[in-house]
Amino acid sequence: MIKRFLCFTVISLFCSFTNTGYTQGFLKASGQQIVNEKGEHVLLRGIGLGGWMLQEGYMLGLRNGPQQQHEIRNRIEKLLSKAQAQEFYDVWLANHTTRADVEALHRWGFNSIRLPMHYNLYTLPVEEEPVAGQQTWLEKGFALTDSLLAWCKANKIYLILDLHAAPGGQGNDLNISDRDPSRPALWESDPNQQKTVALWTKLAQRYAKEPWIGGYDILNEPNWGFTDTAQDKHGLKEAGNAPLKKLLVDITRAIRTVDKTHLIVIEGNGWGNNYKGMLPPWDDNMVLSFHKYWNPNNPQSIQHILDMRSKYNIPVWLGESGENSNPWFTSAIQLLEQNNIGWCWWPLKKLGNNNPLQIRNNHNYAALLAYWNGDRKNPPKESDVYSGLLELATYTNYATNIIHRDVIDAMIRQPHDNKALPFNSNVIRQGTTIQAVDYDLGRNGIAYYDLDSTNEHGPGGPGGNQGHVYRNDGVDIRKDSVGYEKYVVDRIQDGEWLQYTVTIKTAGIYQLTLSAAAGSGTGIIALGDGSKTLVANIPVPRDKPGWQDIAVTPVYLSAGNHALRIEAVKGGFDLRWLRFAAKK
Repeated sequence: MIKRFLCFTVISLFCSFTNTGYTQGFLKASGQQIVNEKGEHVLLRGIGLGGWMLQEGYMLGLRNGPQQQHEIRNRIEKLLSKAQAQEFYDVWLANHTTRADVEALHRWGFNSIRLPMHYNLYTLPVEEEPVAGQQTWLEKGFALTDSLLAWCKANKIYLILDLHAAPGGQGNDLNISDRDPSRPALWESDPNQQKTVALWTKLAQRYAKEPWIGGYDILNEPNWGFTDTAQDKHGLKEAGNAPLKKLLVDITRAIRTVDKTHLIVIEGNGWGNNYKGMLPPWDDNMVLSFHKYWNPNNPQSIQHILDMRSKYNIPVWLGESGENSNPWFTSAIQLLEQNNIGWCWWPLKKLGNNNPLQIRNNHNYAALLAYWNGDRKNPPKESDVYSGLLELATYTNYATNIIHRDVIDAMIRQPHDNKALPFNSNVIRQGTTIQAVDYDLGRNGIAYYDLDSTNEHGPGGPGGNQGHVYRNDGVDIRKDSVGYEKYVVDRIQDGEWLQYTVTIKTAGIYQLTLSAAAGSGTGIIALGDGSKTLVANIPVPRDKPGWQDIAVTPVYLSAGNHALRIEAVKGGFDLRWLRFAAKK
């Protein structure tokens, strides 16, 4: 089982970079900075709670068919019943985000949370209102938000409210806002827009006096072609954005009737980045948000938002990013913080390894996913569907999540510290075995070296861990064929290496044995200690199929810490473990 602890050293390092996490008072815009009531600069380091109030299909492992939450619910109801589907969502909402998640974020060094809200937890859809034009308020969403805010206050974490799914849906990327294209979209319906304004008025009225509400992100990722819905349906080329600006201005004015204190966060068209026609700002306590995915981490990638910050003397914030490998995370955060830009990663948890927390799968849900994704030969039993879904909803709880320490380390420590740290405490004794996948924590080129460590090409593009399991560095990892939750390093290429910081208690000669498997040709390994080569030529013969125990020429190791490196002089092999034995 994946170890779930954080060593004291790592926690201390995390905390040393979070001096902005303990500020107090309402956040506000001051020139190009976000500050607290004392005028102290607050650099937001946050995480988004994607998947809690609003599911997207990919977070649940869905590849085929509609990805919107209402369609996922329809799928469940077809296999079970409306009552059982409701039970699933009740268990999901109760478990996905709890006090333990917020306390963990505080321990790790985050100082803010972005809450992606689905409007239907707070109010009825326009089509279901008993009296047209009136608003029915639902307690569920407000109660969930109240609980989350209480946990944030207790942990000195700012909570930013984000309307992720607006009435009718705000874009043509349907799953983002749970949009139903058979009904009028936000931009096609005055009642939907009126409900959106009313919802924000209600929220602002409820939280006007709450200093740990960091701000109101009033409309997530609009993506709508107002002038060319056929050729520019996501609004990337939109030059005017007049309907978007009008709605955001209307929401802002409505909020200011009940709350004159909180930050207003706005996003451009085209998934948050197209601000043409929308500026200058219309409020003196406003922040411009932008989103950044799958592109290079160079100054050019953020120049547009830097230019707007300078031109309009307004703070900017990266409201959403993530879904990449650890090296990309580290370099993105370095770039942002060097330019005094706070950030919020996406998401905290899902089925998948490139987030701080991973929701565990289960056998019955895996079978259901296979069916939904195209395996129609094996329809699941109703009882298996029910148990698989309820188990999945329970597994969203922090107590059963897999903690990816490598992801947290890449986001909080590594942008400021280029040292390698041991993944585990590797004190070498007779017969000590280190799993190959437990190489050091740290940057590419420091803790390991991989030739293809980031994805700058879009969803599903090359780069990073191509096996998508266990860790999120550049190193490729797959499940082992034997053992529960056992993993091996695979697809090792020429020149790549892995480092293992070990502690030798007793100086002496040590025999190292490697478990390796050759691929298309004979691999060659070199063993090093930092920059020093200990053994230059260790073959992994191709003529021996399967896993081989390869004895390395014994080497002398002095007492103390050693940075042992396994380097692929010639790649094409897989690595399972390293085992140490002292020679007498």
